[in-house]
Parts: sequence; structure tokens; C-alpha cells
Amino acid sequence: MDDVKAKLSEALKAAMVAKDTARRDVIRLMQSAVKQIEVDERKTLTNEDVLTILQKEVKKRRESAEEARKANRVDIAEGEEAEIAIIEQFLPQQLSRAEIEVLVRDAIAQTGATSAKEMGKVMGVLMPKTKGVADGKLVNEVVRSLLSS
Repeated sequence: MDDVKAKLSEALKAAMVAKDTARRDVIRLMQSAVKQIEVDERKTLTNEDVLTILQKEVKKRRESAEEARKANRVDIAEGEEAEIAIIEQFLPQQLSRAEIEVLVRDAIAQTGATSAKEMGKVMGVLMPKTKGVADGKLVNEVVRSLLSS
């Protein structure tokens, strides 16, 4: 896997040269989030750790955009969504709903789950396969819909 921190640095340089202030600022925020954890935990983060941090940042922004839309603050929501688009460029390609459904059906067959009460078993099998490449909320939604049908 490529070095995500190096990619962030290269992208920062490119954004500065292109005078793309929005992109530059988002990348700096991501770098500072990574640096903060490295300083707090006194360790150098692996690529997987950095990707986890970036995914948390995307999740925060998604929730913030959702709240902004509920409050009719489209301007704030669009700003958050623009930041998400920038951050996602450093994350692995996310699975589509159809790809997630295939994994969920396999996990249901594997665990023999038949009702929503057994959702925990299915999620236990699924999470290692979807970690980092699918939104947990979407996976949860697909599992719920397939177990209830």
C-alpha cells in the first residue's frame, strides 16, 4: 500500500502551487489530525492508522452536513460535502451498495442468521471484510434490510 502521509504531503504541495486554498486547508487539517495522534500516543502511525483517522474525519463531516441540512443550512452542508470529496481521494475506493449486498448475503449464509436478532453475528463476520472500504452505517442498513425480508 502507498504511504498515505506522503500522498498528503505531495497533495499539499500541489494544492499550494495551484493556489487551491480550499484543498490546501483540508489537507492541512488532515495532516494535523494525524500529527496530533502521533504526538498524543508518542508513536509513528501506520498507513492503516492514518486511513482510520481519515475515515473518522469523513464520518464527522457527514454527520455535520446531515445536521446542517436538517437546520436548512445548505451552505454549511455543501462546505462539509466538499471537504469529504477531498478527503475521500486519500481513502481506498468504497464498495457500492450492490457489492456490500453480496458480502452481506455471504455473511448471512455463513452464520445461518435468519432474523434481525442475529444481526450481531452477521456484523461480526462482515466488519473485518468491510473495514475501510465501506461506510459502517450503510453496511448496517443493508444487513437490517436483508435480515428483515
